[in-house]
Amino acid sequence: MSNPEMTLTKTRLREGVWEGLLCCEGEDAPKLTVTHLEVALENVTVEAAGEGKWQLCVPVPATALSDGVQTFLIQDEATGETLDSFAISAGSPLSEDLRCEVALLRAELDMLKRAFRRHCVETEA
Repeated sequence: MSNPEMTLTKTRLREGVWEGLLCCEGEDAPKLTVTHLEVALENVTVEAAGEGKWQLCVPVPATALSDGVQTFLIQDEATGETLDSFAISAGSPLSEDLRCEVALLRAELDMLKRAFRRHCVETEA
């Protein structure tokens, strides 16, 4: 995402495999870690796809799929920097989960706005 030396672009999600194209300098394959719920996924591959380009393939394990939104983080192993992420949503309760999350976010935002306004009034005096 923010590393100018590495850019990762999703190319597709097909047959349970997330694929992306990584552009970076250097001749050695970059070492990446893909995690779900802070657990590293296995069978992630990085293969040469031309000069300065690498094909990243992330097989999404069936055990990671369940109701709700599942988020996967792709990180540079050397720096720990998050290069990208992807999410997979599934299940019928999803729409209710999202509505509840939005309602919770709105309530928290309202609380922050009140606290900020109160802070502004108190610091003016």
